[in-house]
Amino acid sequence: MERFTTSDGIGIAYRTWNDAAAGPPVLLHHGFIADAHLNWGITGVIDALVADGRRVVAHDARGHGRSDTPHDPARYGEARMALDVAELADHLGLDAFDLVGYSMGGVTAVITASQEPRVRRLVIGGIGSAIVELGGVDTRRMDRTDLAEILERPDRPDPSAIHNPTLSAFVTFVDAVGGDRLALAAQARSVHRAPIALDRITAPTLLVAGEDDELAERPEVLADAIAGARLLVVPGDHMGALMGPAFLAAVRAFLADPS
Repeated sequence: MERFTTSDGIGIAYRTWNDAAAGPPVLLHHGFIADAHLNWGITGVIDALVADGRRVVAHDARGHGRSDTPHDPARYGEARMALDVAELADHLGLDAFDLVGYSMGGVTAVITASQEPRVRRLVIGGIGSAIVELGGVDTRRMDRTDLAEILERPDRPDPSAIHNPTLSAFVTFVDAVGGDRLALAAQARSVHRAPIALDRITAPTLLVAGEDDELAERPEVLADAIAGARLLVVPGDHMGALMGPAFLAAVRAFLADPS
């Protein structure tokens, strides 16, 4: 992977595919704990978009994967990650790009599209009414402060000792991917909690939500708040929806639509 340095000094790892392709590239932003390969490589999204003739750009968000992992919560939050997206676009000299984000990446993509006129088309997934009602990921289902406190514990508790099954699943995921517990705790403490100017989004938008995704409940509330947004409900829970064929098919069709 290549790297660039953000305006606040963080090294961001990224990779591009099919650089010779004509037209705006597709930028992919992964979710919390994951990285570009886990969300977009394993799921076949990158290969499919390249097969469609698109240039693709995918990066590991700060605190994730092969990017820098500072431990200060002040260096995190989806608003800062949205600025990273814009700065990556600057670094690559992009005049326009399509943006796909899932979960934490979906929050980041929404913020980016509300501020960045270069976003041509927008696909968001794994998020729902909490974007409108809370300004970010749905903390009603899991208190991110509780997660941060567990990840910060020096005794590094085994996930099997955590009685809350949702918290246990998140910690299991962190350890399975070799995530930096303190960096991810810093992001958990810094999740976006302010109103997002959804009325400023002008890019055609597709929202994809899993029918059993507790973190994307009532997605129609979010779709209704973005002018002209399309909503597609697909089978699966939070990760199942992303891994399923319906998500990939929807992304390909929407990004190929010239209207």
